[in-house]
Amino acid sequence: MDSADDWRAALAETGRLSPQIVQAIVDAHGDRGVTAIEAVSERRVKRYRDFDVVVGYDDEYVVEDRGCTCKDSQYNLDPDEGERCWHVLAVDVAEALDELDHHDMWYSDVREFL
Repeated sequence: MDSADDWRAALAETGRLSPQIVQAIVDAHGDRGVTAIEAVSERRVKRYRDFDVVVGYDDEYVVEDRGCTCKDSQYNLDPDEGERCWHVLAVDVAEALDELDHHDMWYSDVREFL
């Protein structure tokens, strides 16, 4: 795997995390990639009718159109350079593995109760 996004194609093709794909994610995204894989394995990536939501350590983060509400995305990363927070990476991995925790409800309605 040569480019930073080759892991996406490999993951879509195989539908599973091989050691090579995990290494490619870590090589491309460092600690963010590790944390994303951990979130998927812990089933912290949720799909609602309106948004994808990743449960973080202190809050829940809305991921939409490969953007995220976290401070890392807002202040530290350049999406034009392919930089993504671990929440967005977790959604990408969970989608490819069909590991999204589906909720047949609107997150905007549920959020009021959290």
